[in-house]
Parts: sequence; structure tokens; C-alpha cells
Amino acid sequence: MNSVIEIFKEITSIARCSGTHEPFIKFIKNYCNKYGYECLIDDYNNILCKKKESKAKICLQNHYDIVCLKDNCIPQIIEEDGFFKAKDSTLGADNGIGCSYMLWLMSLDYDCEFLFTSDEEIGLIGANNLEHKLKAEYMLNIDSEQEGEICIGCAGGVDIFAKNRSKKIVENKEDYELYEVSISNLPGGHSGVEIHKNIPNAIKLIAALIKENGGLLLDINGGERINSIPANVKAIAAFKTYPQEISYKNVCISKINTKSEHLNIWSSDITDFIYTFANGVRAYDVDLQVVLNSINLAKISTNIDEITIELSARSMANEELEKIKKETRVLLEHFGFEVETSGKYQAWKPDVNDFTNNVLNIYKKYDKDASLEAIHAGLECAIFKNMFPHMKIASIGPTINSPHSNAERVEIASVNKLAKIVKEIVDSI
Repeated sequence: MNSVIEIFKEITSIARCSGTHEPFIKFIKNYCNKYGYECLIDDYNNILCKKKESKAKICLQNHYDIVCLKDNCIPQIIEEDGFFKAKDSTLGADNGIGCSYMLWLMSLDYDCEFLFTSDEEIGLIGANNLEHKLKAEYMLNIDSEQEGEICIGCAGGVDIFAKNRSKKIVENKEDYELYEVSISNLPGGHSGVEIHKNIPNAIKLIAALIKENGGLLLDINGGERINSIPANVKAIAAFKTYPQEISYKNVCISKINTKSEHLNIWSSDITDFIYTFANGVRAYDVDLQVVLNSINLAKISTNIDEITIELSARSMANEELEKIKKETRVLLEHFGFEVETSGKYQAWKPDVNDFTNNVLNIYKKYDKDASLEAIHAGLECAIFKNMFPHMKIASIGPTINSPHSNAERVEIASVNKLAKIVKEIVDSI
């Protein structure tokens, strides 16, 4: 019998970047043949494994894709100081570890529904389009990243895309000079679970520099991902005098030695919107110690005839999410933008029930400080709760640090402890 650790090492050698499905599907088909499970694949590459005459009461669920910062990356595992990490890449513990618990239980012949979903990291695509019908009464998701925390609720989210085409050529009567302005290597971070940490937003900072120095905007590009706080931005702007730097590090201002009789500029409404936009936390629950509502200005880009802005809004309540979406649309339209929204996923309202209490009681045998939590980020659990209202759901996981980055690492002792917890939870059902 393989351990969870041994299985994790095996599947880490399989190509699983988001959008890559066949290698892992082939592996699972062979695995099911070996241990006597049916292997069902839907049109969105979601994999459901179960016994032929299954009477499963619990479904274990995880996504099998990983974030790859390099194309076609297969992580090379390194063990160091009680952790696994990867050589110059993401590790894929998010969520290879979760999948490994499921494969381990399959090797032990458990009668469960085992659901491996596709492409979670690029928009929860598999979960949103799931075609398999689940019959289990309970679901245990193993995609949380902090030992001791049992997630029983999460935020819903919506992505907002805005375009502005208000470019014009003006005569340079006031002797404006051109400058390249950049802000780089800010901390960045997850725009859900880290939005309350007051991490500086590079796009907001550069708009303040341009606005407070009376600048005119010619070009701007910044931000990395729609679900992260922007760490880098670069702009071309025109100023009458050398601009005064904002009171923050990592700002670089370089004069462009070109004098122009005409300037091809964007409307000041764009800078005004970014400058005045209330970015970050909008509401906070002190008792639960969780952000209720937030919005992050994540990306901005310029092409020949338009500027595009991407924002990500989140809320722990679906009605509040709809309110933020509508208010932001009206505000953007007021500043001359055309607006579209997409990628909406439901909130998972925190729910304490017999299943979550059972998970908590079992967990406390191994960690007296274990607690029920809600997080300000999207989880597949919310989608499944909406699809299968009868299900009672909880999410747990071992300690994974810095997922989605080359610094990602998973604590080995935490993986082994959670294996005992997962097995006891399933045994109790």
C-alpha cells in the first residue's frame, strides 16, 4: 500500500498544468482498473471514480490541475527542513496533495464518490460545468491550505472588465515633457485572502503620482493576474515639470529625451477613476474575523485604441456581490468606460451542521485548537452547494505556504497528520 506522500510524489511527475488533462486522465483510468473502480469522464474533463454498485454516503473532491508559471512544467520535488518544495517552479501541492488523499483511500477500497475536477486554477471551469451527478449526502473537499482550519463558507466573486476609447491628439502648447514612470516588485498577494493586509496596489499608486503632479497619460500597463494585487506597473506620462515621487519605494522616473509638438493622450477620466476608486475591503465581520465585501483593481493594459481595466469583486453574500457589481458598473460608465462582467461564482454561506460538527470533533482529537472558519476567496464547494443543495460540505487541508508561486511548499508532518484525520472522518460516515 502506498502512502499519501508516495502517491503525491508519483502524480507530481504527471503533467497537470491547467488546460492539460490527458496524462492525468490516463493515470486515473489505469488506477481505477487496478483497484476496481469505475472511471467516468465528462465533457469538461472532470473525473468521477466510484464502485460499480456504490452506496457512497460521502464524496471526496479536489481539483487536479496546478498553477504553472512556466509552460509544460513538471515540478521536481525537493525535501528541505520538513517541507516539500520544487526546484525553480510551483510545487503543485495545491492540489496534488488533496488528490493524493483520495487515491490513497481508493487503494484501501473505500466506497466513496471520488471527484477530481479540472481547470480550477483558471476559473473553476470543471466545477462550474460538472456533468456528473453526485448522490452522496456529504462532501469533504481537501483544498484548504492551513492545518487546523475547517472551512464551512467562502466568498462569491465576479470579474469586471472595462474598456475606454477616449484617446485624442492635442497640441503641446504648454511644453509638456515625456517621462517613463514605473513601480515594480511590490509584495503583491491574493486579492481575496490577503485583501485586508493593506498591501499596496501598484496601479493605484501610479495613478496618484500622475494625478498629483498634473500629468497626462499616454500609455499604461500593469498587474499580473485578475485574482492578485498588482505588484508592477509602467506608464508613459507627460508633465510640465519633473514629477514629485509619491512616498513609496520602488518608484522609477526616467525622462524621455523627445520633444513633441503634439501629444496622443487618454482622457483624464481614466486617471481620475483609478485615483478615486475605493480599492480593497468594503465590509468586515469582526466576530468571524473575515472580510465580507471587497474589490480589487487588478490589471490595466493599453493597445492602439483602447485601455482595458480588470477588477475582481468578492462577497460572502450573493446579494451584496450583486450590489458591488452594479455600483462598480455605474461608476465606470460615469467615467466613460464600456463594461462587461463574467466569471461569477456563488458565495457559500457559512453553515454549521451535524457533518461540520463531526469533522470538528474528530479534528480536535489531533489539534485542540481546530476551528470552523470562513474565507474571503472562491472555492469549488460553493458551486457544489448550489448544484447539490442537499449536500453538507466541509473543506480541510494540510499547511501549504505560498501557493501559486515558486516559493510554494507543503509541511510533511501536516500531510501525515491530516491523513489520519481524513481517514477517521470517512470511517465515521
